[in-house]
Amino acid sequence: MGLLDILLGRTKPVAPDLDQLFALPSAAVTLEAAASFTPTGRGAVCFATVEGAAFEQTHREVQALLDADAERDGPPVRLTRDGFGYSWLVSERVPDQLPQLVNDLHAVNSSMEVNGFGPQLLCSLAAFEDTDGRSLALVYLYKRGTFYPFAPLPGAGQRRDNPLELRVKAALTNDLRIEQDLNRWFPLWGAPGL
Repeated sequence: MGLLDILLGRTKPVAPDLDQLFALPSAAVTLEAAASFTPTGRGAVCFATVEGAAFEQTHREVQALLDADAERDGPPVRLTRDGFGYSWLVSERVPDQLPQLVNDLHAVNSSMEVNGFGPQLLCSLAAFEDTDGRSLALVYLYKRGTFYPFAPLPGAGQRRDNPLELRVKAALTNDLRIEQDLNRWFPLWGAPGL
């Protein structure tokens, strides 16, 4: 970063740090103690839609890598699109396999990054729920290297439980690198895996 960048207020973008995903299992313990949310076993990686043979090859590589897991029942990763046109690679595990789910999310992100699709990566999420059936996602922003909580309210409307999100933020400050700019806490309406 040069002097002109400093004078104009430009900052160097944060490099993605996929190893931050490995902090999710310990954060889940804190989340359960602080807010009674437990993992659902579902997670997903979101990216701008990619077409072509190169992406299909990457998807096949990820599928083969995750198919090699002998402990998994069913398909490891499914590719889907949401109502906004974004693509998602969704992984499902049993709820007590959060470390394995994190490995899946890391493998998907890493494979896409290594194969040149890093610029298309947007976020990853791990889903949680409480005994009342409320949903919560811990969302990793790929381009920021930070997490934020997303808590949609049940029902047909697109509303968020902002007080819950702020409580989760406060509870997980020591466990995860939390995104401090609340304007970057994007809603993930209709996200597969949530």
